[in-house]
Amino acid sequence: MPARPEQNASVRPLPWRRMIWVTWRQHRFALTGVAVLLGGLAVYVWLVGRQLHHAYALASACHPAGSPVCSVLASSFQSMDVQLSNGFVWQPLPALIGAFIGAPLLARELETGTFRYAWTQGFGRRRWTLAKLVLLATTVTAAAAAFSVLLSWYYQPYFTAGNQGRFLTALSPLASGLFDLRGVVFAAWTLAAFAIGALAGVLIRRVVPAIVATLVAYAGLALAAATFLRQHYLTALVTKNVDVPGTALVLSQWWTKGSQFAFGRAPITLLQRICPPPPPKAGPGNFSKSDFVGQCLSRHGYTQLTSYQPASRFWSFQLIEGSWLLALSLLLIGVTIWLVHRRTA
Repeated sequence: MPARPEQNASVRPLPWRRMIWVTWRQHRFALTGVAVLLGGLAVYVWLVGRQLHHAYALASACHPAGSPVCSVLASSFQSMDVQLSNGFVWQPLPALIGAFIGAPLLARELETGTFRYAWTQGFGRRRWTLAKLVLLATTVTAAAAAFSVLLSWYYQPYFTAGNQGRFLTALSPLASGLFDLRGVVFAAWTLAAFAIGALAGVLIRRVVPAIVATLVAYAGLALAAATFLRQHYLTALVTKNVDVPGTALVLSQWWTKGSQFAFGRAPITLLQRICPPPPPKAGPGNFSKSDFVGQCLSRHGYTQLTSYQPASRFWSFQLIEGSWLLALSLLLIGVTIWLVHRRTA
């Protein structure tokens, strides 16, 4: 009996638009959760940010700056939303998105065995994996980028020219805690967390252990970047000027004598020997004890050097960190697709 024509015809793969619909149906609750979370936080940041910008506008327009009224306005600006000013409250967001969106993405299907059914529906394991990863990675990265724009607007009063000296804020555009929330880096960290979660799900094949592994791996990577990598993206500047800009990220300070390293922090025994105790009030300026010690050491031939990264390098640092995070994410996604392709059904 001759074979039927449709039996000899090659099976055409299903179109990508079908996979988009399937991915949405499978992960609509998780994506809706991300939208609700970031949307709710965005409304809160916008409401609080309006008050912050209003307080800053009043304090900036007040003259003379040293008047009691202006001091009250400046203090009011400084005291607003202290819990948000250092930025650390937002740091877990990329890790949570990576853990609860990226880790279960493939781990749930591998754990339950439903991937076998998906691979027989005309998509193929490689296209199935690629579609899921690309669609969800693009969605969460775009959402993080939009939220980062709002955070940049919120923190703008802290970084306005002249604000550091006038309001005595201790914030630096390059400091850890705020640097990762602005520009392109927040979205890049979110993408990296998602890629880490997806790879952990394929390697471990169980949802809960993959979530834990994602959180641990992300925390280790973020700590390594903030502690060891970021400060070395560009060669630090070294200055003898004790008045380093308040917006700069100070890396280290040390003392030299005769162009040779003397010590990092002045030993107590040396200070007791060459520097008498500072007077209660050192003239009309009433400068601090550290200023008194600095002048004393300078009179004895010591010079203080400061290594720092200027705030003008903010976007250079953003592009450097965003680039290596993007490269790492693409590598992890590529490894994930390769592992799925190699896996025996």
